[in-house]
Amino acid sequence: MQTVELFTDGACSGNPGPGGWGAILRMGEHVKELSGGEEHTTNNRMELTAVIMGLSALKRPCRVILTTDSKYVCDSITKGWARSWQKNGWIKGDKKPALNPDLWEKALRLLDTHDVELHWVKGHAGHPENERCDELAVMERDRHAG
Repeated sequence: MQTVELFTDGACSGNPGPGGWGAILRMGEHVKELSGGEEHTTNNRMELTAVIMGLSALKRPCRVILTTDSKYVCDSITKGWARSWQKNGWIKGDKKPALNPDLWEKALRLLDTHDVELHWVKGHAGHPENERCDELAVMERDRHAG
């Protein structure tokens, strides 16, 4: 199984508002940048979309080292929250609806396909790939701001 590094970030102006996401895939010397955005979205949706789009770009199951500055993404996966929400019909422990079930369904399917190891990094703290993903996300956010 090949090992791929995936770096992701999302950005949003207002929450909700125009948003963008950026992802970098790196395997050895090969690097691919991906980005996109929406006119009306939330920061968490953009963070999660970056992960989905990055994993979706892989043509076969891989070992993925995923680095994100999103506590929402990281904790929801590593602490088992997203799987629990799914199992409970997208209802959280406090009986409120879980947010973004459409994206979580896609993300969980991709997490089942790939062997993903998550790493959280502090945003805007000089991590080169995180900074580049932020640049991509902000560029897309601004492009979708109308």
